[in-house]
Amino acid sequence: MKEKPVVIIGAGPAGLAAGYELTGRGICPIILERGDIVGGISRTESYKGFNFDIGGHRFLTKNDEINQLWENMLGPDFLKVNRLSRIYYQGKFFNYPLRPANALLNLGPVESLLVLISYCRTRLSPRPEESSFEEWIVNRFGERLYRTFFKTYTEKVWGIPCNEIRADWAAQRIKGLSLLVAVSNALFGGQQAKSLSEQFSYPKLGPGMMWQRFMERIVAGGGEVMFHSEVSAVHHDNSRITAIEYSNGETSGKLRAEHYISSMPISRLVQLFQPQPPAEVLESAGQLVYRDFIIVVLIIDKQRLFPDQWLYVHSPKVRVGRIQNFKNWSSYMVPDQSRTSIGMEYFCNENDQTWKMTDNELVAMATGEMEEMGFAPASKVIDSYVVRQSHAYPVYDATYKQNLQAIRNYLENYNNLQTIGRSGMHRYNNMDHSMQTGILAAKNCCGEHNDLWAVNEEKSYLEEERAAKDVPLVPEKVLIGVFARMDKFAFAAAVGTVCGLLVFCATMWIISRGGDVLNSHLRLLGQYFIGYTVTVKGGFIAFGYSFFWGFLFGWLFAYLRNLFLAIYIYRIKRKVELLSLKDFFDSF
Repeated sequence: MKEKPVVIIGAGPAGLAAGYELTGRGICPIILERGDIVGGISRTESYKGFNFDIGGHRFLTKNDEINQLWENMLGPDFLKVNRLSRIYYQGKFFNYPLRPANALLNLGPVESLLVLISYCRTRLSPRPEESSFEEWIVNRFGERLYRTFFKTYTEKVWGIPCNEIRADWAAQRIKGLSLLVAVSNALFGGQQAKSLSEQFSYPKLGPGMMWQRFMERIVAGGGEVMFHSEVSAVHHDNSRITAIEYSNGETSGKLRAEHYISSMPISRLVQLFQPQPPAEVLESAGQLVYRDFIIVVLIIDKQRLFPDQWLYVHSPKVRVGRIQNFKNWSSYMVPDQSRTSIGMEYFCNENDQTWKMTDNELVAMATGEMEEMGFAPASKVIDSYVVRQSHAYPVYDATYKQNLQAIRNYLENYNNLQTIGRSGMHRYNNMDHSMQTGILAAKNCCGEHNDLWAVNEEKSYLEEERAAKDVPLVPEKVLIGVFARMDKFAFAAAVGTVCGLLVFCATMWIISRGGDVLNSHLRLLGQYFIGYTVTVKGGFIAFGYSFFWGFLFGWLFAYLRNLFLAIYIYRIKRKVELLSLKDFFDSF
């Protein structure tokens, strides 16, 4: 039995961030990692000098603390990359986010017309509720464009129909700018929000380079990382975790600590509790679903395939969901610049048909689909490598919320255990969010009281709120006043009244002055206002005419102003919605 102040399960971004924060505070944690490499799903694998990322991970955040941490870790080895990613559909490349001219040109006139009709029909009669991802997309793009560009890819990723993806998941992943920020950006410019960014940072040799540096700092600070160490039991007593039992294949051991931090799948964590949790908790754990992932790396004897870092493959004719081109992330990922390595990514469930395929079968499938899409002939594939990644994405199905809440309610009884990261919280966190949960958990071990479940949820952390700091925001009450709709009748009545009173008062003033010159000039109004004379009666006639024409022009001005304002705001909202979808797809 070893004793440590803090035991951390998992050496992914969340676990390493927690370990680094603790060593910086003079606490020496021990980290258990069941694999042989740090980084979790954002690690970098290597095969014969070819480095590849498990899924493609951009380093992009609005969290200044995390960004500074990344910069300090890698310095000049932290490259700036200009982003290019497109949709591959029916043998053509579509800009992403979708650009009307490019999309309509590639789709052709007939299909474009059908897409336009579908869009107009949806805008005239939108779906009354947006309780699913499908309804959210259809309301913004129309049924036909949804089925063309979104349905196939999303269902490849999740393996469930789009109408079964819950609204709270869609709301978490599809977060564009608030209208307040969007208007301020339009008025003043300023930096783009996270989902709008066309540039990101990337480690020279892949993301694993970042996590290796974290591990080195942790070890230098007195911490320890134990590889090939899989947790086999979590012992507890009197609402406290008392020990962690682990096995590294040949031997096993126990670790006792004051605090425990876990980034392993939360469902698996409670299943390892000894004594076992109540039956209803175990049942909830068994019903939490994760989506798994296979990447087939093909090494191709060809210098250039396509310029993108990655492609979204929306075609239902092939099973591949996304293709990474590792050379375009960083040229250092490929040892021989005359060759290219790509990652054919397949989303699946553990033990389904795809998962059970042999490596040779997967390579044959990936090679055939790569050739079918026209990137290179199969004869150009000179080597290959396959990686299977379980528990890659937490699935937000119809029952996940109540199942997760049941597990959370149970774990809240243990005051020396915290769960962090994507798997540890069954939450679709980005890399920076996961690291933030690890840092806050470490601070809690030192006496703070941070709510880890508020990360990526609390208003102060949302990307659109962080983006608001990049532009000089107009106060909301000012924007509401400036962009409020004009009351056409009230404005027209006011303009008409002012115009009528001006002419009436001018007539009365001339009568009182008796000026012949002004009288002669004002009499010219009689050519336009029938019956008008420079008399008291004529003043009332002029008031009526002026009121009518002032009312007409005032109403027209208010109508056009409201129309153009509505179009302007609509364009801003549409741009925000389109660009927020980019971050949605990037997160897979």
